[in-house]
Amino acid sequence: MQTLRLLNQEQVRQHPSTSVADRAGAILTIDVAAIAENYRLLQEQAQPVICAAVVKADAYGLGAEEIAPTLARAGCQHFFVAHLEEGIALRRILGAGATIAVLHGPLSGTEADFIAHDLVPVLNSLDQISRWATTALGSGGKLPAVLQVDTGMARFGLSETDIRVLVDDRQQLNAFDLRLVMSHLACADEPDHPANAMQLALFRQIRKILPCRRMSLAASSGIFLGPEYHFNLVRPGAALYGIAPQAVGPNPMRPVVRLQGKVVQVREVPTNTPVGYGHSAKTTTSSRLATVGLGYADGFLRSLSGHGSAWFNGSQLPIVGRVSMDSIILDATALPAGSLLPGAMVDLISPDQDLDALARDAGTIGYELLTSLGSRYHRQYIHS
Repeated sequence: MQTLRLLNQEQVRQHPSTSVADRAGAILTIDVAAIAENYRLLQEQAQPVICAAVVKADAYGLGAEEIAPTLARAGCQHFFVAHLEEGIALRRILGAGATIAVLHGPLSGTEADFIAHDLVPVLNSLDQISRWATTALGSGGKLPAVLQVDTGMARFGLSETDIRVLVDDRQQLNAFDLRLVMSHLACADEPDHPANAMQLALFRQIRKILPCRRMSLAASSGIFLGPEYHFNLVRPGAALYGIAPQAVGPNPMRPVVRLQGKVVQVREVPTNTPVGYGHSAKTTTSSRLATVGLGYADGFLRSLSGHGSAWFNGSQLPIVGRVSMDSIILDATALPAGSLLPGAMVDLISPDQDLDALARDAGTIGYELLTSLGSRYHRQYIHS
């Protein structure tokens, strides 16, 4: 036993510690340069209006600390987040100068935090407007604000009745510096959906009764509906990160993420071998199965059980059986024997299978899959 212990110590001296990438079960590569290029493409598509950037949910799960400064260097000066805490974190990342708007507005009692961190609240209700107006009057000066109006989603924003109340008594409206009036399209990813034209018409009516220097209706998909949807500012989010802005046609955005999983084990099994939890699958021939070290704990959705594929050297490897917490099983029978070994990397998101394609196999959308990608991946950022 003593000899074995000394031998292991000698082996450690001969073989220094491996890298994080070597130890990781999966690697998520994020092309930050592609995000900057996507921003420039969207900016050109929307010219001459302002192009903001939505970096909520930690830049859609990809890391605001890396991505927000890249967008700022690409020329972005206006950012949107969902929650106050996200705004505070983003101010720390970007420093002074950038405009940061918080979509959910001020929850009761948080108004002072907006002032302290130079954040602009998006006011969604008469209650939020009243509290922000009171805060502005108490501060001795006009505080910046964005108003959101509901043009057909029944989610956030003032109703037509609320707008009339606000306009009839302009005391509150005059208490703050109104920087932007915005709304959000419900069906912009479907260019022919009649809701788009209906929302556009209503937003134009609102513009007449609630005039503001800047108006904003289009997010990622809305940018591609045409200039009449652009107004003065557009707010792309998902398209920045490579998600297709329209449900039909080629994706004009550059791919941003590559997800690779590491093969942990390869085994040969006979016909009729049950596979995975619940024995939800059985082999139909003698098969070669590869177990890969990622699962639903990593945001690789369980709905991909029995659906979807990985890719290796241009060959498609179907997912067999259920997605486990930490692993999936692939059918590698079509590969030559010995070509796929433990330690090899297979592609889950790549040029062979983009994010939207994997999302379709999972029965969801690219937004959910992207923001679900977990913290256990080794992340590497490409800046050029």
